[in-house]
Amino acid sequence: MEISNNSSTSRKRSREEGDSAPESHESDQSLSLEDNLIFSDTMVALRMMRAQFPHIDKVTVEPFILQSQLYSSVKDRTQVDRELESLRREKVLRVFKLNTGQDDHALMFMEDYLNQMKRAVKSMETKKQGVCVVFEWFEVHVIHSKPEPSIGHHELCSLLSIGGKVKDEDISLLINAGLLTRQLIDSDMYWFAIPNIGSVLKGITQGRKELLSLLNRKKYKEMMLALLEKKRLRLSPLDIRFHLRDLLGSGHLKTIQTPSGLVIRAVKN
Repeated sequence: MEISNNSSTSRKRSREEGDSAPESHESDQSLSLEDNLIFSDTMVALRMMRAQFPHIDKVTVEPFILQSQLYSSVKDRTQVDRELESLRREKVLRVFKLNTGQDDHALMFMEDYLNQMKRAVKSMETKKQGVCVVFEWFEVHVIHSKPEPSIGHHELCSLLSIGGKVKDEDISLLINAGLLTRQLIDSDMYWFAIPNIGSVLKGITQGRKELLSLLNRKKYKEMMLALLEKKRLRLSPLDIRFHLRDLLGSGHLKTIQTPSGLVIRAVKN
């Protein structure tokens, strides 16, 4: 397994394959802006990790990427943050604050998020035995106009009211469907959320602890990558590669190149 991909090489190759005859100066500028988004190192890494997202038994969840995982692949964190902001504003992906750690954020392509949302809505409507119009208002008037990770109660109600009269039970439906969670510090603020990933979030936390514990029990707190990637975690439905990228990007692990191959070492606190 290759922990970090050569994004720059992939980006250059993609540009060469996509080259076309030059048009007007104005068109060139437009293409350049689009090209920067599509072939950025961050986008190349995002698409690679999306394709490699592990299959999880008994849970239907669309692929998501942790922001820390991007930092393990694209070394320039400022570049990652800048390009993520552009992708978020262009509504290519959404950013979600997770409750698995103080700075944990998940990234999901907009298309995947809408699919995840539709499954959650279908499940809710089956339980309610009817169509809940608030979900349509939420997608049309809120999701596509509010790319930030959070939203205030007043703004939420204001945007939903474009569709029709909003009741308190409508907000409760959105929360029960897993589309929103109340912020602990300010009850008038909500985080946008990914429905149906509670068990996966638990796996992220437990998998981190299990992997770090495994390495910390070793004499030098390290293992050859070739041996480590054959391990299967007992407490997480996610694979070793997912957790390695996360812990490398967050600085809890580091890689060391040796004559025998790549070594993964736990970083002392």
